[in-house]
Amino acid sequence: RKDLKGAMEILIEQKRQQLSTVEKLDEHMDFASQLIFAQNRGDLTAENVNQCVLEMMIAAPDTLAVTLFFMLILIAEHPTVEAEMMREIETVMGKKELQG
Repeated sequence: RKDLKGAMEILIEQKRQQLSTVEKLDEHMDFASQLIFAQNRGDLTAENVNQCVLEMMIAAPDTLAVTLFFMLILIAEHPTVEAEMMREIETVMGKKELQG
């Protein structure tokens, strides 16, 4: 836990440094940037920012896995949708072999 917390602090500091050197902030605004600015305004503590970033890093793979799982279930339950998807893939890819 301590190592992970330290790694998050390093990533946040790198993001903070990046934000301080960019010319146009709107091109670099993401959730982590918003958290950093909230801390700068005093709305969040450094610990709040660290915890939010940590939760994003941990939750994202799990959320993606669950979403893909349900997407595959829905495709399997709706063969006409699967057939349409395959036609679309064949239209875009042509005769090229798909690689995973």
